[in-house]
Amino acid sequence: MVFLELLCALSWPRLLGCAVLLIVAGFVVDYVMLPRLPTDMPCMGYSRGLWGHVKSNVLYFFHQKEWIDDGYFRYGKEGKPFLVPAGFSRPPDVVLPRSLLPWLQEQPEDMIDAHAAHNEIIYGDYNFLDPSLVRDTFGGRAVQRWLNRSLPGLLPAIEDEARYAVEKKLGHVGTEWVEVKLWDLWLAIVPPVTNRILVGPGICRDRFYLEAVVAFTHSVLRNCVLLRFFPAVFHPVIGRLLCWTNLHHWRRAHQRLLPVIEARLEGIQGKARGDDRFRDWQPPEDLVTWLIRLALEEGRSEELQPVVISKRLLPLEFASIDTTVLTSQLWMLDLLSSPPDVIDAITDELRAHRPKDGSHWSKEALLSLVRLDSSVRESQRLSNFHTTLIERVVMSPTGLRIPGSNWILPKGVHLTVNLQGSHHDPDIYKDADAYDAFRFALIRQGRKEGACGVRLPLGMVSMNDHHFPFGHGRFICPGRFFVAHELRLLGCYLLLNYEFRTVGERPRKRWIGSGMVPHFGLRVKLRRRQVA
Repeated sequence: MVFLELLCALSWPRLLGCAVLLIVAGFVVDYVMLPRLPTDMPCMGYSRGLWGHVKSNVLYFFHQKEWIDDGYFRYGKEGKPFLVPAGFSRPPDVVLPRSLLPWLQEQPEDMIDAHAAHNEIIYGDYNFLDPSLVRDTFGGRAVQRWLNRSLPGLLPAIEDEARYAVEKKLGHVGTEWVEVKLWDLWLAIVPPVTNRILVGPGICRDRFYLEAVVAFTHSVLRNCVLLRFFPAVFHPVIGRLLCWTNLHHWRRAHQRLLPVIEARLEGIQGKARGDDRFRDWQPPEDLVTWLIRLALEEGRSEELQPVVISKRLLPLEFASIDTTVLTSQLWMLDLLSSPPDVIDAITDELRAHRPKDGSHWSKEALLSLVRLDSSVRESQRLSNFHTTLIERVVMSPTGLRIPGSNWILPKGVHLTVNLQGSHHDPDIYKDADAYDAFRFALIRQGRKEGACGVRLPLGMVSMNDHHFPFGHGRFICPGRFFVAHELRLLGCYLLLNYEFRTVGERPRKRWIGSGMVPHFGLRVKLRRRQVA
């Protein structure tokens, strides 16, 4: 009662002042608890001490890309790591040179952990509603086990969904030029195609389900931004409050998905028991089926609850929707900023290799699209939407020693690798800051790939120490082959059936912190081709 009277007596300015003081005090507590790094490590933009820490992390939002660029040429090319700010409540990141990538991949999981690093960065304990599910790798194991082996047989279904999604969005477009928002176009066509692999036929076209999962992914992104402005000591409270919207969107999606999960459980378990009703029935190949299979194989009955299966899908929805949409938008923007004959050359290639009898694209035909593949890989190189990649966090209580130095990184420090510098290094790429759609196609042709009968590792999903948009080593993205085929099939249908007007000069890239901000409102002109 006394507490309520005290609150009533305080004016709004005083309450606001108390809140600000509380947040400042929280950040001070966070700073005191941060692990301390060696004082003689090179730094870019990072200053030590409380005031230096605050100033560095304010400037982080405006200068992080510049620091990563400069650090690559000053230290990274000399084989040295350097420190950059990573947020008010985090120690600075250790940005490794690409020469240390092999060493990084050799470290055991009790020394450094990729899963824990990613979970911390995206605030998975709050955003994905159940910390016990997020910290377990069960869902990732199901993807690794079945996705790639099932992919060749799923290509016709993926192509059908690509055709359906594009026509649903652009069905009104005729032979006259029409303006569309490029971001909205890809945001409309990627989710149904992606969800054909995640939840299966039928439900992947359900408008209410798709709206809910897209809203969920955007809610996760919003919370990741907002939580950076609150002290970590308050995250257990603030995180749960902010993520109420995540819970709301998941409940909407779960309501639509529940009948699908229940029917799948009944069918798979009935078939396993020898029930005659399911003797000739085959479950769709999608993540729902794979999660159930893995749970039955491992005897994990708790994983067979519909609520658990539904929540297992959430991290995969988040990982596969907006990243694919952004990759696709940037690729098309790079393409439309090129001379018109670039798109013409790609379209000619598509016409030359597409199935002659009107059947579906085969895996072999898609892999023969060297120009299309090169244009996407080159966009991944030039228009990377993050400055660093391959996140790891030190897990060893005794720390981790960087080879060739006396620097020991304490537990809780994040290591990452300079993506921005490697992708724009003029010693690796000629005209490194220019988009050359056929850069990798010309390399493959120059080495006479076809004559030697060997496909060179320069395709969209081939990673190395200077090109790793899908990651590198043991923790490389397990869904990269699906994403590559998804982009190929969507690109094929769009370019064969629609004509796009080039945009001339490419809009300037915008960065906040370590991430690129999409051009949400950018419009392009297109029209339906009279003869595909």
